Parts: sequence; C-alpha cells; structure tokens
Amino acid sequence: MKKQIPNIITLLNLFSGCIAITMAFQGNFKAVVIWVAVAAFFDFLDGAAARLLNAWSEIGKELDSLADLVSFGVAPAAAVFILLRDYSLLPGFLEPVTLYIPYMAFIIPVFSAFRLATFNLDERQTTSFLGLPTPANALFWISYSFGLQNMVQTNANLLYFTIGFILILSLLMISKIPMFSLKIKSMRLKGNERQALLVVLMIIFVALWGIIGIAWGIIAYIAISILTPGKGRRIVK
Repeated sequence: MKKQIPNIITLLNLFSGCIAITMAFQGNFKAVVIWVAVAAFFDFLDGAAARLLNAWSEIGKELDSLADLVSFGVAPAAAVFILLRDYSLLPGFLEPVTLYIPYMAFIIPVFSAFRLATFNLDERQTTSFLGLPTPANALFWISYSFGLQNMVQTNANLLYFTIGFILILSLLMISKIPMFSLKIKSMRLKGNERQALLVVLMIIFVALWGIIGIAWGIIAYIAISILTPGKGRRIVK
C-alpha cells in the first residue's frame, strides 16, 4: 500500500484537472485557476512522496504524464477555448472563420502531449529543463484567461496576442532552450540566484496586477532562462 501513495496523489492531480476543465466550460476562470493550482500542488507532492517513501515506479511515471496532460494541457486549453469563443472581440474580416478560431486553443494540449511523451523517453538526469515545462505553460494560460476575460471584449488586438502566445509558447515547450528548475538545493543564495529573482518578480507582479501577474511571472521565467543559461545536465518535461 505504501508504494501506491504517490500514485494516489498523482490521481488527485488528474481529478483536480478534470474539475478545472468543467469549470472552464462553465466560464468560471477563477475556479480554473484554483483547481489547476491544486493540481500543481499534487504534481509536486507525488514526486516528494515517491522520494520519501522510496516508491518510484514505471507506472507512476506514466500516470504522472497522463495526469499532467489533463491538468496542464487540456484544462488550460479549455479555458483559452472559452476565452476565444465567448469573450473575445473578433475583427470583422475574420467573420468567415469565427467558428473555427477558438479551436486553436487545442494546439496547447497537442504540444503538451508531445513534450510529455519526449520526457518519458528521456533518460538524462534533471538539474534543469529543455524547453518550457508544461506546468509553467498552464500557469501562464489560466492566469492570462482570468485576467483578460473582460479586456478581450473591448480590444480586438488582444486576439492577435492570444493566438501569438499559443503558437510561441507551444513551440517553446518542444524547444531545446535550457530553462532552470525551481527546485532549491540549499538555503544559500549562491546557486539559487535565478530562483530567488523569479520569486521576487512573481510576488511583485501579483501584487501589482493580481492573478494575471502570474502570466508576467512566466514570461520573466522564460526571459531569465534565456538570458542566464545555467550549466549541468538537463531533462525534458
């Protein structure tokens, strides 16, 4: 039974992601933020439990990717779909394809699935990532959808930003750009400068702009990773 505890926690991640999807299709973006955050907590906790209990398993690895695809791929995509379908102001010249534009949101889980599948085949150890992690991408989209649900109704230009972010962030997920892990190895600042900087920036952004500040924090994470590439072996997730 002890060896199943991490798997149970992983399934709670999946369960939370399913609720987030339901909330997205109800247009409740705040609830989506809450439930994806809960899923992210379980995603962190299952790995910690596996290490603590020495209960790592191949099935746990597969379950983790399946749960992540739902919670960090499909759930944020559902929120973006509703944002584009029910809230966005579309330019007149796009009227012939109005019904199809929201489906661009599902590019997100397609690229998330490819990224997670690549992770399952990667045998390198982790000190950092290659490409944008799926939870980081999910956090961007749930905060973006929550923060812009009213703004996109009055500014058609935000549609272009949304589509642009879908394409750029999806490509970043499968890129080979080194991105640092948020795991802190020690309480010393040395070696954790980028993590500390990101935490400070995230706090500032959320204090200034609320939940949408999380999206700006993810942009900062990408920028810091690109501008200050670290050393060490990397893993794809």
